[in-house]
Order: sequence, then structure tokens, then C-alpha cells
Amino acid sequence: MFRDRKEAIMARTACTWTFIVLLTVFIGCQTPNSGRSSIVPISPGQTVTTASVVDISDTSEADLVEQLVANRQAYRQSLQTLEAYYGRVGNNTKLQWVRRELQSYDTMIKYTYIMGPEILPSSGKPVASIPEADGLFREAEEFERQAGLIPGLDLPILKDENSLRLALARYNQLIKNHPSSDKIDDAAYKAGVIYEYFKDYSIALLYFQTAYEWDPDGLYPARFRAARILDRHLYRKDEALQLYQQAVRTEGRFERYREWKEFADRRIRELQRLDQGQGQ
Repeated sequence: MFRDRKEAIMARTACTWTFIVLLTVFIGCQTPNSGRSSIVPISPGQTVTTASVVDISDTSEADLVEQLVANRQAYRQSLQTLEAYYGRVGNNTKLQWVRRELQSYDTMIKYTYIMGPEILPSSGKPVASIPEADGLFREAEEFERQAGLIPGLDLPILKDENSLRLALARYNQLIKNHPSSDKIDDAAYKAGVIYEYFKDYSIALLYFQTAYEWDPDGLYPARFRAARILDRHLYRKDEALQLYQQAVRTEGRFERYREWKEFADRRIRELQRLDQGQGQ
């Protein structure tokens, strides 16, 4: 009896110490400060002061955007430096703060500002195989595969818009930096598909037009897509009718674009009836 009682006391003691240890660990993992009082306040009428004021009267948009990109990179690098410092000295509270700020920065919307039409060269010509351009094209296609973009006659299927934006950036980089690459027509068409997905229709139209100017033989259904944008989104029906007819004569020769041709033939008939006052 005495032995059983002694074992019971020892068991209760062990359980008590286990609970104390677990409670200590739990409390130690908690952050004693939320950090909410340390968030930088926004004062009424607050103005931003900078180390150097840029004279915008003699500065191009490209220079301003380039400086913005550099400032973004410097800001993120500063946060990463703080993260490494607080991790090294063991300041877990501030380590969590800086990680929150990093996460907020990474998820906030950031625009490129230099839009597609401003990237397209005025006189590009696909004439040469350039290794750097080929590499960019492969990277862009890989990002497209990761995005899950499956373009078709109707709306494409997509699972990752960020990967699609990365693909678009590579296509535009190829076009801008290698205007003589034999991949610029491919890149222009594929970028146009991405712009169309994002509903930037006037930009997509320009890319499709550029694609079939660089590739008049119709390797891609660029005329079909351009005509559909003119027809359904920009409501320039007369231009759409003419381009549908061109597309049928060029890209429509290929069996792989049979579905596009059938769609264009139907819209040609409908637009012609509309022009004659016989349809809606």
C-alpha cells in the first residue's frame, strides 16, 4: 500500500513539472508587445521629405520609373538587413515586426508604369537567332506553364496571375532589348494574349497588330484576335470586319485555326447584315 501511494505521488509530481515546463515554453513563445503603437503614424497634411529633390522639368518618365524601382529594391533590402540583425541578436518582437512589414511590402500592389506600347520598337525585324533572347523566351514560356494559361477561342484558364505577369515581363524584356531577334514576333503575340487576359484590350490590340506585321504569314492567329478585340471590346465594327476578312485569307488557311475561321466567317456575315440594316 505504501509503495503504491509513493508511486502515485511521484506520478503527480512528474505531471506537475511537465505542465510547468510546457506553460513556460508557451509563455516564452508569445510576443509581449503587439507592435501596434510602433506603427508610423500618418499626420494630417503630412508632406514627404526626400534627401534630394528631382527636377522633373528635365527628367524623362523612364528615368523616374527607374529611380522608383531602385528605391523599392533599396527599401526591401533595408528590411531584409533589419530582419537578419534582429534574428542575430535574438530580438524576437522586432523580428516579427520587420517580417510583417516585409510581407506587407511583398503583397502590396506595385505598378510597372512603363506600359507595353512604350516598349514596342518602332522598327523591329525578326532576322537573327540571339542566345540571350532565346533564353528570355524560354523563361517566359516556363512562367506561362507555371501560370497554367491555356488560351483558346474563349476565355483562357489560369491558376497563377503572378507567374503570368513574370512571363509578360520576360516577353517585353526580349522585345525591348533584342528588336532583331527572330523571337520578337512570337513574344509580341504571346504578350498580346496576356494583355487580353488582363482585359488591357487596346494594348493587346497593338501587340497583335505588331505580331502580324512582323509575321505576315500567320504563324499565330494574331489577326483573328485583333479583329475580335476591335469587334467585341472596342466596338470598331468596320475595322473588325476588314480584319476578319484578312484573317480568313491568311491565318484561316491553316487547319489548326479552323475554329477561329468558323468564328470569323460567322461574324463577317453578322457584321455585313448589320451594315445593311438587316441585323443587330
